Amino acid sequence: MTHLLILDRDGVINEDSDAYIKSAAEWRPIPGSLEAIARFNRAGYTVVVASNQSGIGRRLFSLRALGSIHARMRRELAETGGRIDAIFFCPHHPEAGCTCRKPQAGMFREIGERFQVDLQGVPAVGDSHRDLLAARSAGASPILVLTGKGKKAADTARAEGVPVFANLAAVADALLGH
Repeated sequence: MTHLLILDRDGVINEDSDAYIKSAAEWRPIPGSLEAIARFNRAGYTVVVASNQSGIGRRLFSLRALGSIHARMRRELAETGGRIDAIFFCPHHPEAGCTCRKPQAGMFREIGERFQVDLQGVPAVGDSHRDLLAARSAGASPILVLTGKGKKAADTARAEGVPVFANLAAVADALLGH
């Protein structure tokens, strides 16, 4: 049986920025996150990214720039023995009214269809309330990390019964055992 894990990107895998991550040079992994993904891979998980990338819709960076960011992420992950099996992203401006932008569940539903998996119980790690809402409305099991913007959402997450962890490495410890 294949286990699926859905991760937000900014604030979960890499450092977030209010000014957006606009180039590969600006992409910086959160300490321990790449190693955590490699641990999930070794445990048989299919790891998928689901990320809002409205910087494209806001014309702050291009699809080509996003591709080079993801190429750097995949390269650095490969150096730790890990991989991401697929990257899903919403390129739309927040006012575009799309169904893929979190907190909508469109991206999650697309992941379920692509991998032919019912998302019930699939762990989905994010650092914002909208990540948790998207996961829950798709039937996945939301998990909050305190990296990125996570501290802002922690009280709400705990009140909603969402597990809260310091970072992705702590999520790996909890789900995989030390």
